[in-house]
Amino acid sequence: MPLALLALAIGAFGIGTTEFVMVGLLPQIATDYGVSIPTAGLLVTGYALGVVVGAPLMTVLGTRISRKRMLMLLMGLFTAGNLLSALAPTFGLMLAGRILASLAHGAFLGIGSVVAADLVAPQKKAGAIAMMFTGLTVANVVGVPLGTLIGQSLGWRTTFFLVAALGLVGLAGIARLVPELPRPQGVRLRHEIAAFRNVQVLLAMAMTVLGFGGVFAAVTYLAPMMTHAAGFADGSVTWLLVLFGLGMVGGNLLGGRYADRRLMPMLYTTLGGLALVLALFTVTAHNKVAAAVTITLIGALGFATVPPLQKRVLDHASGAPTLASAVNIGAFNLGNALAAWLGGLVIAGGLGYTAPNWVGAAMAGSALVIALVSSALERRGSAPNRQDHAAVENPRQQPALR
Repeated sequence: MPLALLALAIGAFGIGTTEFVMVGLLPQIATDYGVSIPTAGLLVTGYALGVVVGAPLMTVLGTRISRKRMLMLLMGLFTAGNLLSALAPTFGLMLAGRILASLAHGAFLGIGSVVAADLVAPQKKAGAIAMMFTGLTVANVVGVPLGTLIGQSLGWRTTFFLVAALGLVGLAGIARLVPELPRPQGVRLRHEIAAFRNVQVLLAMAMTVLGFGGVFAAVTYLAPMMTHAAGFADGSVTWLLVLFGLGMVGGNLLGGRYADRRLMPMLYTTLGGLALVLALFTVTAHNKVAAAVTITLIGALGFATVPPLQKRVLDHASGAPTLASAVNIGAFNLGNALAAWLGGLVIAGGLGYTAPNWVGAAMAGSALVIALVSSALERRGSAPNRQDHAAVENPRQQPALR
């Protein structure tokens, strides 16, 4: 694999750390600013919404410059946002810093996916995308627990200073290692937007929202679920998240490896398995060992869908993939927000802390149905092409002209 993928993975590591470390530091930040926990939760919500908006916005703004230069600008924006968060004297400025950093998130991973795929041979594209996303998954195993520990020991501002430093390392790595790939000729904003007329691109994004959302329907409420249903101590939740992160790393690499060989069968397997495991989690959540195993499986199956879904979008938007790729990253976060909202509704409705698992199972199952529909439409669309090809190969079989 090219060394340039390492630079992209470092950037993804910083992005993954700053996105999820807030969960562990939220009480401390709320106390320092004198706001309630729900108010401090806006730092999480604001970041997610910033990703959804920033993915297409920043990609559109960067259509006239090279992808390498845009990646460098996005890392600079990410670094500036985290510095503002670290230095913010008021909660409002802290929120502004979070939103500023989030604007770089979707566009960086989206453009980075295109660049990663361009760096390798066609049969290795999904593996290259997975290698970049490894930085994001490893962040949940190393960056988030370490950032939480540092923040609790040395103050949460120290964590954001360190994340900003990671941004600078990623920026330097991109400048040094990522080649100046030629900008596709004739590609303009209208071509990028035209990719969304392809029904397969839209179906892949729907799978992203529902499939990945199914993961976060359960994970968003993991802490109260594990302490109330399984009987874990509050301090054990951090290690459960590490197990989830380890599952993410393994699933991401597995998804990248097999998506290059059999993309749709890989999606059928992972989405179907995810729906089944989430449904079983309503039962296994009441046993410590079974719950720990299930959490690892959810991370693995959930992130095994990421490389194939991202590659499917790139394949079907091949003429102008940059905007579609970035919007699909926003779709992951849209799924997170939707799942968290729906999970909160069923808890508020008195159905218990394990009820969000049913929401997740339904979302993943719906994504599987969409995958089957997408594949059927693809086969139907290719059938005339095969018939035309057969007619050319066997002209004797063509009906005579009268």
